[in-house]
Amino acid sequence: MQLVYFSLSQFVTIITSVFRFRHLFLTKTFLVPAERYLHHIAYDSVIFGFSDGELKILIMEYHNTGLFALPGGFVGTGENLNSAVLRGLKERTGLANIYLEQFYTFGDVSRFKPEVMRTLLEASGHNADGKQFNWMLDRFITTAYYALINYKDVTPKPDALSDSCEWYAVKKLPKLILDHMLIVDKAIQTLRDNLDRKLVGGNLLPKKFTMGELQNVYEVILNEKLRRTTFQRRMLSLNVLKRHEKRFTGKAHKAPYLYSFKTGTTSQKFVIT
Repeated sequence: MQLVYFSLSQFVTIITSVFRFRHLFLTKTFLVPAERYLHHIAYDSVIFGFSDGELKILIMEYHNTGLFALPGGFVGTGENLNSAVLRGLKERTGLANIYLEQFYTFGDVSRFKPEVMRTLLEASGHNADGKQFNWMLDRFITTAYYALINYKDVTPKPDALSDSCEWYAVKKLPKLILDHMLIVDKAIQTLRDNLDRKLVGGNLLPKKFTMGELQNVYEVILNEKLRRTTFQRRMLSLNVLKRHEKRFTGKAHKAPYLYSFKTGTTSQKFVIT
């Protein structure tokens, strides 16, 4: 077998070409004709996860632009709105069983900035004025959802126009396009409002968790410290937690009990099959 040798510059050129071909293939495969989508209607998703004591959000970085945005998309002409959002979430996270809630519709004229979409399309080699893509330059009203998922269950995946889809701490978000930061702020406020009323905090944790872990989630979302004894007494008084075995870590006298939410006590999840 004959060996073929490459210089460093040749190797870099080959690798660059492979990734460029991969990007173009994905783009041509997954960006479908305008007739398949409803025009002027979009959705954006604030996907929350919890890790290392921080509330985090999935953010996408668009190809060759340095622009960052929330995951979002369009609704098919024969598709329900919720189904479109769940489809997009599954594509970005790989998960089908997700807590999802619609929380607001954003339609201010000020969010109409066609030059942003033009930049995204042209950065991926598309003719923004062509029939297949020019509808994306029109004004869009977006319906916003927030999703709560277990951080460890997710392998984020970018879409056809993006280079990456990564977790960012809420307090360390990059500058986002259009009104996406406003969408994030509204999602966080809605999450805080629903924390007790719908017990949504448990959706950010594994199935079993300690009382301390649950309190940590509440503190991060509310952005305030809570008194341990008061929090524990309050949660137990709600009769929504089931106590399990202790979590042993080598110090038996300090081993905390594990808990889970009783069936039906947290808000219903949407399930896509």
